[in-house]
Amino acid sequence: MDDSSRTYRPGRTVPEHGEPHPVGGLGSRLNWLRAAVLGANDGVVSTAGLVVGVAGATDSRSALLVAGLAGLLAGSLSMAVGEYVSVSTQRDSERAALATERRELTETPGAELVELTHLYEEKGLTPALARQVAEELTRHDALAAHAETELGIDPEALTNPWHAALASFAAFTVGALLPLLAIVLPPPETRLWITVGAVLVALVACGWSSAVMGGARPRPAVLRNVLGGTLAMVITYGVGALLGATVA
Repeated sequence: MDDSSRTYRPGRTVPEHGEPHPVGGLGSRLNWLRAAVLGANDGVVSTAGLVVGVAGATDSRSALLVAGLAGLLAGSLSMAVGEYVSVSTQRDSERAALATERRELTETPGAELVELTHLYEEKGLTPALARQVAEELTRHDALAAHAETELGIDPEALTNPWHAALASFAAFTVGALLPLLAIVLPPPETRLWITVGAVLVALVACGWSSAVMGGARPRPAVLRNVLGGTLAMVITYGVGALLGATVA
């Protein structure tokens, strides 16, 4: 019996019509930009919390510089390694899915054509037009057609884990530099307030940017970001002051 009579497998993942394509194009670039903003935001909050906590215990510029640099390097390297591992796993999964799809196209091309036709029907095409589109795309590049429609993968644009790791490292470093410089450059009597002010401005910018890129309302995102960053600095400063007084 011809394998084209096989029914469509409903368990396969199909991107919903009208949603951003998960890989490639403008949507992918916006996701990368948003991830960079969030990475910078992490750098701002974590480093600010660290240096403000140390400032609560001591006013030594060298101690603040060492703590800030250690936090910057630890955070950026952790972000880079985590992103590399995560994206490598995603890439391996995408390659495995593409290998499975390639094997199915070789072994059961008729059934795969039926499946692709059903997928286009689910997107709103009439059965006749869906069949025509499926046939034409299959003749052009069967693997690309199935990968995009069934899996949401562009076989020619798989995510590079090294790019992701370097982007995370750079984003976190840029964010961490602001509170680090703000705490070590000004004179002791103003460094804490300058750091807090600079961090709050950065949190507003990061919250607004991430909300706009994600299509959300900026005000709630900004408020959450500012409140969370402020709470982190208050807690770490309090702990640092308590420990500084205890040690003294």
